[in-house]
Amino acid sequence: MAISHQEAIKQFQSLMEDVDDSLKETFENMHQGYITETLVRFLKARDWNVSKAHKMLIDCLHWRVENKIDNILEKPILPADLYRAVRDSQLVGLSGYSKELALLTWVWQLKLRFAVAVRLDIAPSVGLPVVAIGVGLSTFDKASAHYYVQSHIQMNEYRDCVILPSASKKYGRPISTCLKVLDMTGLKLSALNQIKLLTVISTIDDLNYPEKTDTYYIVNAPYIFSACWKVVKPLLQERTKRKVQVLQGNGRDELLKVMDYASLPHFCRKQGSGSSRFSGNGTIDNCFSLDHAFHQQLYNYVKQQAALTESVSPIKQGSFHVDFPVPNPEDDRIARTIEVEFHRLGDQNGLIKPLNGLKVDG
Repeated sequence: MAISHQEAIKQFQSLMEDVDDSLKETFENMHQGYITETLVRFLKARDWNVSKAHKMLIDCLHWRVENKIDNILEKPILPADLYRAVRDSQLVGLSGYSKELALLTWVWQLKLRFAVAVRLDIAPSVGLPVVAIGVGLSTFDKASAHYYVQSHIQMNEYRDCVILPSASKKYGRPISTCLKVLDMTGLKLSALNQIKLLTVISTIDDLNYPEKTDTYYIVNAPYIFSACWKVVKPLLQERTKRKVQVLQGNGRDELLKVMDYASLPHFCRKQGSGSSRFSGNGTIDNCFSLDHAFHQQLYNYVKQQAALTESVSPIKQGSFHVDFPVPNPEDDRIARTIEVEFHRLGDQNGLIKPLNGLKVDG
């Protein structure tokens, strides 16, 4: 007999009360005071199976302790030129937040004024960070794989420790997820060289940052993506497929329904499809650039955290090594399917050449 979600949360909370002392501190750093929301994310990731969700969370806490994830925001990527090179080849940024609809503003004002309880289904979609990812133009060729993994985890931790708590405080409710806009401009068969690294990053997210994305918006999708999507989509779990929306062109009109113009990623602002690394007012409007406000805030935050610990132990240059997890069977199967489809497309067009496989453990 299936138990209710509330009962599952209650059982999960009871199990976590007995967590080892060695894991309690990292659990507190992870949930940032939102314990229930954290437990719900892991329950969703394991289809509300309490024992599986509990094992997943305990494994995550051990991973955090063993890899010193709580300290990763104290480890800047040095020198600065190397970090800029990472940013130029791993295109990720924060462009803004989902918009507060006028109706929602009026309802919350009504609630506060008359102390009435109002349930509004659109409330959870307001104030979510909008994360832009340049899938097609990311080359991952300016540094070792460890630097790209370090950078990715740092952005995850900054999101969870700074961005989401700030948004929760601003909107007066827990905000624990984000929206992602994936730009497929420039996607080519050479992306096969990045499959191993992308699978590592995906596995880290699946196992240790589950259910952090509310919706994935795919924009500027070329034919090669459409062909791969047809064969990959059936392999995805239903809850994942429901999150993915493939938009026409640069998706501008559809995205403006959930965010203001100012929050649109730069590659969605022009009429028609297509994007570039730098557009608008140079690098300032480009949320991928190190000169963008988000990356400057993140960069300065890491430098400040590093300065607090530097007196204890001098900062050493070099990447922050994290154990690369073994991909789960689902991720591995998807990666292999993409690889086969890319080769098929390449064979059809005579484009396949010997690939320099990226060694993520070398």
